[in-house]
Amino acid sequence: MDPMITAFDLERMLIGDEPPLFLLEIAVRTVIIYGYTLFLLRWLGSRTIGQLSTVEFLLVIALGSAVGDAMFYAEVPLLHAMLVVTIVVVTNKALDMLIARSKRAERIIDGDPREAVRDGVLSTEFLKNKTVSRDELFQQLREAGIEQLGQVWRAYIEKDGKLTVFRVEGDAPAGLRIVPPFQLEPPKPIDPRTEAKRLAHAVCTECGSHYGGDIVCVACGKESWTLSALHSAR
Repeated sequence: MDPMITAFDLERMLIGDEPPLFLLEIAVRTVIIYGYTLFLLRWLGSRTIGQLSTVEFLLVIALGSAVGDAMFYAEVPLLHAMLVVTIVVVTNKALDMLIARSKRAERIIDGDPREAVRDGVLSTEFLKNKTVSRDELFQQLREAGIEQLGQVWRAYIEKDGKLTVFRVEGDAPAGLRIVPPFQLEPPKPIDPRTEAKRLAHAVCTECGSHYGGDIVCVACGKESWTLSALHSAR
């Protein structure tokens, strides 16, 4: 502690050396930083924040900083920290109320669920907007017990970044195998120009679409084919 600091000086503890108008500046600075951080979190995407909503995650990090500094830094007056905490909590409550009343606000702040897999094929939305990489998606599918994409009827990336998987009922059709991971055992390629007989059981290694007669995959635009899981060596 600074030797010039007098312990338990209530004026220093509560107000500090700044003029009273500085409290208004703190309020403005808090709102600006809160809004800017909220924007950055939305830009980063839901998987960054785990299972908390964007607003809940921001509340945790904002309160952690505001509360912690005031606890052991003598230079941070308690009144300043209390003002920041109050503004953060009130703003958070206001956003919660706004989200509850407005679907548009909910989509802007928390985002929407996104389809990742449809009928054993990576969806167009997922292929266009890869907030989550294909390898990360395949990892989460494996964690759900999926061995090949044909087993998946639908898979959604929820607003909190968690993957929800719905399996095909009954016997699953052949699809792109994801076990073992491609990093350990890359799929064996098929050349449509020289292996035409095997193409009836071929799937795109990028999105899982079944070969339909075009060398270029109509779903993702790639030209990379392999045997489906039920016809390749296990």
